[in-house]
Amino acid sequence: MSSAHLDVPFDRDGSARFLPWLIGFMVYLAALSLVSALAMNKIIDRWDRGLAGQMTLQIPPPQPGEAPDRREQRLDRAIEILTSTAGVTGAVVLDPTDMNKLLVPWLGEGALEEGLPLPDLIAVQLDPSVPPDLDALQFRLAEAVPGIESDSHQAYLARLLSLTRSIQIVAAVVVLLVGLSAVLAVVFVTNTGLSIHRHVIEVLHMIGAHDGYVAQQFQRYAFKLGLRGGFLGLVLAVPTVLLVGRQFDPGEATLLPDLALSPVDWAAVALLPLIAAVIAMMTARYTVLRTLVQLL
Repeated sequence: MSSAHLDVPFDRDGSARFLPWLIGFMVYLAALSLVSALAMNKIIDRWDRGLAGQMTLQIPPPQPGEAPDRREQRLDRAIEILTSTAGVTGAVVLDPTDMNKLLVPWLGEGALEEGLPLPDLIAVQLDPSVPPDLDALQFRLAEAVPGIESDSHQAYLARLLSLTRSIQIVAAVVVLLVGLSAVLAVVFVTNTGLSIHRHVIEVLHMIGAHDGYVAQQFQRYAFKLGLRGGFLGLVLAVPTVLLVGRQFDPGEATLLPDLALSPVDWAAVALLPLIAAVIAMMTARYTVLRTLVQLL
């Protein structure tokens, strides 16, 4: 493969003229699938770090006719139980400003100023290394503060993680199918080229060329076509990824992290044309050697 000269006249037939376009389309799909899997990794990491080790307590708002200090008593009782529980590292009562920030995306500005009865929320931080017995903690809280509700986010987090992992599996299956399609396309084109150039191959054998030399001709040609198609797919995929990435603003979408790709992620995407070219090259070599052994 050190010489640029090819003894088989591939340019004289059109058997492979569509191969770069097929590989380009497959690399485009593979790039989008890879970026989707990388984005899901970021989302899983964000949700896992953001929700794991946390619990939220909700205390109903005071009923009409209750004593003014009743609300403070329930909050103090809940905080006392939390701070005395092993595995609880912090408990903070959300003030009206924090509550307003949470409600603005749903109710609009000034929700609290309109006299809307809102429950008290307590954000509880748990020790991930030594988590408390949540069932026992919830039982104690329910006895001390009637009507209190707790949410450890575990069920919600498990559903989210299951969804994102399913998307990752689908993306991996797409990449696998794309790779298989590329292999089948190269096998078809290589077999077609062997049939078209059979007389040339016979002449090469007559002058002393071995099967490895003939395979080298086809694998070099397949590598060139694969690299050309791979770069075509990459050129189309990069603007698509950038355009889709602009739709996710981490400043506005609080549930989603910043989905911008890191340099390592971009490097992985940039390797796709080379991977496609190597797959095309190895597939062409294997196909030629296997076919020549059967024919000769």
